[in-house]
Amino acid sequence: MLAIPTMITMMVTAIYNMADTFFVSQLGTSASGAIGVVFSLMAIIQAVGFTIGMGSGTTISRLLGEGNKASANGIASGGFFFALIMGIILMIPGLVLVRPLMYLLGSTDTILPYATDYARYIILAAPLMITTFFMNNVLRFEGKARLALIGMVSGGLLNMGLDPLFIFGFGMGTAGAGLATALSQCVSFGILLALFMTGHSELKISPKLVAKNVKAYVTILKNGAPSFMRQGLGSIATAMLNSAARPYGDPAIAAMGIVGKIFMLIFSCVIGFGQGFQPVAGYNYGAGNRERVRQAVLFFFKVGTVIMTALAALGFIFAPRIIPAFIKDGDKATELLTVEIGVRALRYQCLAMPFMPIGTVCNMTFQSTGQAASATFLAMCRQGVFFLPLIFILPRIIGLPGVELSQPIADFCTAVTAIPFGIVFLKKYCAK
Repeated sequence: MLAIPTMITMMVTAIYNMADTFFVSQLGTSASGAIGVVFSLMAIIQAVGFTIGMGSGTTISRLLGEGNKASANGIASGGFFFALIMGIILMIPGLVLVRPLMYLLGSTDTILPYATDYARYIILAAPLMITTFFMNNVLRFEGKARLALIGMVSGGLLNMGLDPLFIFGFGMGTAGAGLATALSQCVSFGILLALFMTGHSELKISPKLVAKNVKAYVTILKNGAPSFMRQGLGSIATAMLNSAARPYGDPAIAAMGIVGKIFMLIFSCVIGFGQGFQPVAGYNYGAGNRERVRQAVLFFFKVGTVIMTALAALGFIFAPRIIPAFIKDGDKATELLTVEIGVRALRYQCLAMPFMPIGTVCNMTFQSTGQAASATFLAMCRQGVFFLPLIFILPRIIGLPGVELSQPIADFCTAVTAIPFGIVFLKKYCAK
């Protein structure tokens, strides 16, 4: 019941990100590459929002499980204003340094104009985006996943409608895609805030209820650290991927960006399912019902593996049909090269997908039960411990295939690393 709304939320989010890619790709390969570059920026914004949101949410779910609603309100209120302030702190230097930031994230000279036009609106909306991610996560962790779904899906649908209007109708190009995304996030923010203000949530957000003790915010950051590592390293990894692909031209950057968006659509199913699992794990762990936690962990692993294996098989088979839908260039040779790189990279990624639920289950389990150190380490593995060395070494040894293979190999290594963590948890904490 909790997972289905969160899966829909994650998939809609991934779909409207792909809508940006699809519509912008009609402007050419360089414009399409800009989406991949700015994706790193959006990952930074999401990292901050998810850090505060999931750090607060995991704490709130355990507090509610213990029956401590007053402290839960303090965390919810403090987290809200913390998220808003962090968004403002990111927005101001981001707007001033947008051009060098795009270069840092892997832009080429030809991609830069498209990337900066798109990024300015994303940066401007950062405070509301971060706070929206916060509210979405808090609603999920108190078991109100359907309410979270309303806010996120409404903004997502609006974004998909505004994209073609602004990009083509108003002739704004990539700036139109950025404006559509920014406006959709503002709408999501308004809807989610209204749900809290009108009593649809058990929690209250008010300046009067803000937690006054520093320990509360340390707890939020500690419990949110796995999300920061997961999302923050994702941003660094995408920037490194773009930089590694840069010597092979705009087609390589565009192709890898497209594959990244397709992968996120597939992986969002498991992430969404896991977000339905987390309140169950956190609440029952806080209530001392360890057998329920064990059942939830095993159920999540089984379903996640089935989902990823099935979708990976479809992605591998239909890759030659999927990739060309996101590529349109006046130069036929450039278009064919982009498709070739994208199909090969997507198929490599599909081979690793069936192994990914292992790491995801372990990561979310440790985060939900307050074991921040283990959760943070596992969050660092996929795009930090394994990916960063691979993306630095492999392209230098085998060229472009090294760019395409780095993430799939890192995903497999992460799964292998997570297995003993999962076994120890089940034996130590959830033994029958």
